[in-house]
Amino acid sequence: MTAQTRPVDHVIAAAREFLGERVTLNTAIREQHARGEDTTIPVLPDAVIFAETTEEVSQVVALCHRHGVPVIAFGAGTSLEGHVTPVRAGISLDLSRMNAIIDVSQDDMDCLIEPGVTRHQLNDHLRDQGLFFPVDPGSHCTIGGMCATRASGTNAVRYGTIRENVMGLEVVLADGRVINTGSRTRKAANGYDLTRLMIGSEGTLGIITKIRLRLHGIPEATSAAVVQFPEMRGCVESVIQVMQLGIPVARIELLDEVQMAACIAYSKLEALDPLPTLFLEFHGTEAGVREQAEAVKEIVTEMGGLGFAWAADQETRNKLWTARHNAYYAAIATGPNLRGVTTDVCVPISRLADAILGAKEDILASGLSAPLVGHVGDGNFHTVILVDQGDPTALDRAWALDRQIVARGLSLGGTCSGEHGVGMGKAEFLEQEHGMEALAVMRGIKNALDPKGILNPGKIFRN
Repeated sequence: MTAQTRPVDHVIAAAREFLGERVTLNTAIREQHARGEDTTIPVLPDAVIFAETTEEVSQVVALCHRHGVPVIAFGAGTSLEGHVTPVRAGISLDLSRMNAIIDVSQDDMDCLIEPGVTRHQLNDHLRDQGLFFPVDPGSHCTIGGMCATRASGTNAVRYGTIRENVMGLEVVLADGRVINTGSRTRKAANGYDLTRLMIGSEGTLGIITKIRLRLHGIPEATSAAVVQFPEMRGCVESVIQVMQLGIPVARIELLDEVQMAACIAYSKLEALDPLPTLFLEFHGTEAGVREQAEAVKEIVTEMGGLGFAWAADQETRNKLWTARHNAYYAAIATGPNLRGVTTDVCVPISRLADAILGAKEDILASGLSAPLVGHVGDGNFHTVILVDQGDPTALDRAWALDRQIVARGLSLGGTCSGEHGVGMGKAEFLEQEHGMEALAVMRGIKNALDPKGILNPGKIFRN
């Protein structure tokens, strides 16, 4: 078969008939779609196609199915586990232009959106209606990508993950058929839960084209707090006590002394010291917020916390959470030519101290720098293992450290990925975590819905 008659060339030619210039072979655009924000080796897709409607997605996917061509859904490209890397080339199907907020129901507190809508865009739209969407991974990702990776974030401890906040989906299957899952009701007991099957499937079972989201009322009062600790154990034990006593914090984030030093430099937090630190946020009534803050203050003071301070003004809160959201960029800005390998361990809250203190020991023994930060209210923490791209041994050493941290987490009853998903980076841990039989069932589902293996091949499963 000559280069001119490759299956992908048939797809490109046919797609151009109805999409025109939205089918591109431009090298710079293809390079933008060659990977996300991870350390995987970039792979150029054969073409990038910009879809704007469900019908267009369906037509493109049907073409790819007919010719056996891989198709990889692409949103904002912020994934951290190689989800959007087109490892077998093919078509990168960019959904970022599908960014309509179709409807919002104040009465039912839900909305229908397209997958290219971002959290910031949606909340800007909702603000005047007294509603907000709480799932906050901290990056400028699309909500379609959040659904595909089963994203979580800083607010999950109070409002749940994306899984709990999606009511239904419109999905294009591998052969181009379009299905709708879920409903607008708050509960249902009929048939298989196809919505939850698609959430976290990373574009390997279908491509999400519409999302029905549960919304929440903007709280009457919000305040943020910061407390620092002379040592990590008191910091972690404070989190465990707060959660076990049932104090309804909205966010509780932990940054170790290395991450704090990076954030102080990057986000200009000169009032803070490079010490283990908790960032907290409280939602509720004025009285409720005050009561939560006082309860937390009592706990952290007993654990050696220093200078507990809380503020209700939006400017202070925004500065705090912007710094937290920029933690990854702060980490890789600590030296020249750095990239980060991110771990994503989540453990039962009672084992959080063992997991974090053990990870700190592993990092020290490795000789690598790996700032630690986490959504610790639900037992989830990350290390950003810094890799000098000029050091040929650095990436292998980073992955060895990653395996140590994950192995410890699994031994404590945890998971290899609390919110980033599997992609390529965590595929090797699935059998260890779930067992061969469960993995065989997952493969069976994949084969049933995508018998030609065209949807985001090379992800979740190692081969």
